[in-house]
Amino acid sequence: DYVVVKMIPDNRLPPRHLHSVHTGKTFAVIKWESPYDSPDQDMLYAVAVKDLVRKTDKIYKVKTRNSTVEYTIKKLEPGGKYHVVVQLGNMSKESSLKINTVPLSAPDALKIITENDHILLFWKSLALKESNFNESRGYEIHMVDSLMNITAYLGNTTENFFKVSNLKIGHNYSFTVQARCLYSGQMCGEPATLLYDELGTGEDSSVARTGRSTDVAAIVVPVLFLLLVTLGIGFVLLYMRHRRLQNSFTAFANSHYSSRLGSAIFSSGDDLGDEDDEAPMITGFSDDVPMVIA
Repeated sequence: DYVVVKMIPDNRLPPRHLHSVHTGKTFAVIKWESPYDSPDQDMLYAVAVKDLVRKTDKIYKVKTRNSTVEYTIKKLEPGGKYHVVVQLGNMSKESSLKINTVPLSAPDALKIITENDHILLFWKSLALKESNFNESRGYEIHMVDSLMNITAYLGNTTENFFKVSNLKIGHNYSFTVQARCLYSGQMCGEPATLLYDELGTGEDSSVARTGRSTDVAAIVVPVLFLLLVTLGIGFVLLYMRHRRLQNSFTAFANSHYSSRLGSAIFSSGDDLGDEDDEAPMITGFSDDVPMVIA
């Protein structure tokens, strides 16, 4: 035996399992479930979005019969902070969550150019990749002196460069450039950071390391090349000398080779002296001896 029991819906219960599915720069997708399973009629939800930075409120209405509801909150600001409340339209118990939107990206290609008594920071316009960024908002620049452990706000600009002066010799600095913070520094873009520890060279640390490795390579490679060339020339000279000695010995041996004996015959120094003794001595001619020419 069994019995079917149908519970009476309680519209005073809050929505269940409210959470964020995806958050972008200007939107957020939230999801929740109805206060009870399988609603038999349309349910009206009130979605209240409170901007914690601007201190403003917006209310959206969502009407659906689905047990699971997914809703996209639009027209948010990059880097913003929001408090979202979802409840039934009859002002029942509520569910809430906090959302932080994705901030604007960091500027690309931040570089340093060194002048005589100052440096210039350069970067690409953020508007090239961020449609939500307006150049009139501008950028703000910060500097950290690692030696003194001091962080300083240098200023802001609507240009894509910034001049920095009065840097101290022997100090290491790091610079950050980001979309200008709004509402007392609560809405900021992601910072682009550049290290500068080679004062007077106009290079950041990564560039300096690259430059030093390049200089070492420029010295080592030619030296190795010269060594290889010298070794090659030495081997060629040794080979040519060996060939000459081999050819001279072969010619000498061939000139003393006896086909009758089948071997080369070399005479000693004594033999050469005996041959010279046996040869007739040629004397000079006397003036009173007549010369006869046949």
